Amino acid sequence: MMGPRRLVTVGHSYCVRRNRELAEALSAAGGERWRVTVVAPEAFPGDLGPIVTRREPSERAELRTVPLHQARHIHVMSYGRALHRLLDDSWDVVHCWEEPYVLSAAQIAWRCRPSTALVYATFQNIGKDYPPPFGAIERFSMRRARGWIAFGNSTAATLGERPAYAARPGVVIPFGVDVDRFAPDSAAGAALRAELRWADDHVPVVGFLGRFIEAKGLPLLLDALQDLDRRGIAWRALFVGGGPLESRLRAFAAERAGRISIVTGVPHDDVPRYLSAMDVLCAPSQSTADWREQFGRMIVEAFACGVPVVGSDSGEIPSVIGDAGIVVGERDLQAWTDVLAGLLTDAGGRRVLGGRGRERAEREFSWPVIAARHLAFFERLLET
Repeated sequence: MMGPRRLVTVGHSYCVRRNRELAEALSAAGGERWRVTVVAPEAFPGDLGPIVTRREPSERAELRTVPLHQARHIHVMSYGRALHRLLDDSWDVVHCWEEPYVLSAAQIAWRCRPSTALVYATFQNIGKDYPPPFGAIERFSMRRARGWIAFGNSTAATLGERPAYAARPGVVIPFGVDVDRFAPDSAAGAALRAELRWADDHVPVVGFLGRFIEAKGLPLLLDALQDLDRRGIAWRALFVGGGPLESRLRAFAAERAGRISIVTGVPHDDVPRYLSAMDVLCAPSQSTADWREQFGRMIVEAFACGVPVVGSDSGEIPSVIGDAGIVVGERDLQAWTDVLAGLLTDAGGRRVLGGRGRERAEREFSWPVIAARHLAFFERLLET
């Protein structure tokens, strides 16, 4: 009798436990048919210090850690010889969560056995001509690949025009969310509002979750909140995240005492209760010459928590939102103000939209659904 298929998934992002949810979902969905190993760096430099990879007792996928070199320079980062020895083993599928144009991706392509199905996963949704040697690295990696996974439709449309990608099977599979951990929880939301001293009224809360940077649209959101004041519409605002615009946010908040809360350093495990305290989540990302929103994890997490979402039309956001939220032109301030005004004054409409988001999270983004789509694609590649 044939044993289980062997899958190894490699990525520097796996140093963070939340990113290993993909490997955990693959292991759970694979059951007895697949044996899943996840490879992560021993440590990776973070904004506040090294992130050391630690296995949680609840993890079912086998976790291997390997040294990483030049980790502060992603394009030329490489794995140590421990990964070479691991790839010398007989794997059915090597799933590489490194962009195909970086050195570590070529390293994995070089060390993979010819009989192994190598699959790249990519978020790249901007068409770029990479300078030497990165264009050559991308072509080398993709010549060796048997298939590729785009995390979104904007990525598939962008890369599908490149001959190296068009010549190989590709599939769009978004990132996932734990719909058990991220779930509607009115009690948690009420408790957090009480902590923020917002328990005495029913003023709706506009929320933001992510990096405090201009590309995430914070200046536009602040302008929209000012416009709501001019219209006489009541609101509070909860900003969760961190980044260089924190001082600007705090200055804005100081002029509106008691109406705005800015919270930094929130562990991912605490994100659901912060989302539960929001009446609407805003994702006003702004495209630049070399970036547009690649996915928007905060959107699917808000969906799972039953929180209505308003997002810009930057990059992948419209595809992620679908018909479960509201998409607004990324630079259309009046439209942003109009949409927020409508939602903040319509509790029933917010409930309907929140329900649609929860349904979409369960149907399209729950980890069991995402994992099953991955394994089906791997099986398809192994049959060719």
